[in-house]
Amino acid sequence: MKSNLHPATYRPVVFSDDQAKFAFLTQSTAATDDTIKWEDGNEYPLIKVHISSASHPFFTGEEKIIDTEGRVDRFKARAAAAEARKEQLANKAKKAKAASTKKATTEE
Repeated sequence: MKSNLHPATYRPVVFSDDQAKFAFLTQSTAATDDTIKWEDGNEYPLIKVHISSASHPFFTGEEKIIDTEGRVDRFKARAAAAEARKEQLANKAKKAKAASTKKATTEE
């Protein structure tokens, strides 16, 4: 087995979920330049997270969409465009079928 595989530089770090106003102190090797004064009066490195157990729908039982990069809006826009295109093609197919039926009846 490889030696020195796991990091040995664990230190106390505060992880903060600003959306849920939730933070916790734990050991981590994550690098950060931010710091925060914790409840015990000491200053610790701060890691900001977008989602935690306090805001994740699985743990809260609520459906909540947290979109920090606009992905949900882009997905909804693509879905709406696809639906509109589908309706447009369906209408075009109906018109083509009606035209071919009309042409077939006039030729008889």
